[in-house]
Amino acid sequence: MPDFHEPSRLAALGRDWIAAWNARDLERVLAMYAEDTEMTSDRIPAFGFGATGTVRGKANLRAYWSAALAKLPELHFELIDLYVSPDSVVVFYRNERGSKICEYLRLDAEGKIVQGSANHLVG
Repeated sequence: MPDFHEPSRLAALGRDWIAAWNARDLERVLAMYAEDTEMTSDRIPAFGFGATGTVRGKANLRAYWSAALAKLPELHFELIDLYVSPDSVVVFYRNERGSKICEYLRLDAEGKIVQGSANHLVG
């Protein structure tokens, strides 16, 4: 069984994550996530997907990201750096508006993302 938690595999997942978003390929992005995944972001309530800022389950994540993509036609991420730990990768990137964001992605034993958190720079 491959070790999905090797630093090189984690870094590759981070690069693939950026590429999938830049292709605006939601199903490609979602393929990286476990069915029972959860995502936290301070942007979630603005799209009407929960006052807590957390979306649970791949179906709910698909609905949230579909709504977000529809409102962000210029969405584009520029990779700045990748940081890895034994079970996670942090993708540090700049979005199309010039904002810097760190996306924490924790993986399960199969290499699927089970927890994500978008962390925005406090300005």
